[in-house]
Amino acid sequence: MKTICWNVRGLGSPRAVRRLRYLCKQQNPHIVFLMETKLNQKRMESVRRRCSFSSGFEIEAEGSRGGLCLAWKDDIVVTLRSYSKWHIDALLWEGSIQKEWRFTGFYGSPYSKERNSVWSLLKRLSQGNSYPWLVAGDFNEILYSFEKSGGVSQEQKRMEAFRDTLEECKLSDIGYSGMRYTWERGNLPETNIRERLDRGVTNEEWLLLFSMGNIQYLPFSSSDHCPILLNTDIPTILTRHRSFLFEAW
Repeated sequence: MKTICWNVRGLGSPRAVRRLRYLCKQQNPHIVFLMETKLNQKRMESVRRRCSFSSGFEIEAEGSRGGLCLAWKDDIVVTLRSYSKWHIDALLWEGSIQKEWRFTGFYGSPYSKERNSVWSLLKRLSQGNSYPWLVAGDFNEILYSFEKSGGVSQEQKRMEAFRDTLEECKLSDIGYSGMRYTWERGNLPETNIRERLDRGVTNEEWLLLFSMGNIQYLPFSSSDHCPILLNTDIPTILTRHRSFLFEAW
């Protein structure tokens, strides 16, 4: 099964919608999780249907900020568990494996004053979990300093808070193939900043269920975030990078 997660940075322009439709046609995902749609519920539902997803759930933007959408094909049974402006949590029944597993589309707040609330939310979602669990999206944070290039060095306390949250939730980085960074800003060498903000993290049960699952970073298109493509059953032919367990000097 294929899942696409993408911080689209707004779907208010026809060009952005065309790029999304092209991506869905090219990759043919079963599930799509979108962040920062910047649309109200009615307009986002219209965009979802134009991308050939008759089923879905939208959280409308607050003014020009935020907005989430989870869309799925009819052959996937989705049971919604909870949602907020930062997440959509659902159980998925995949017929090919005859087993239910948990998917949480997650959007970490870009604002420092809300970061503790976001990590507290993820910790609450982890309590009492008994399912194979995947959390994927834009966390708006890096785990280690080598996940950033350019600009001011990331604060150690911020990275430690992210790592501590994942450890408490019993989640680990699934790794990736393709490009090293998922977000970039600036075109000139002296102003260019790149970071790995988008990722998928899972518990051990999910890794055992989908031993060949992998994440690939797709090329940038109409957003400063690249889409991430999760495939649960086909191994990638590209080099797979696993996250380190120590800080790189």
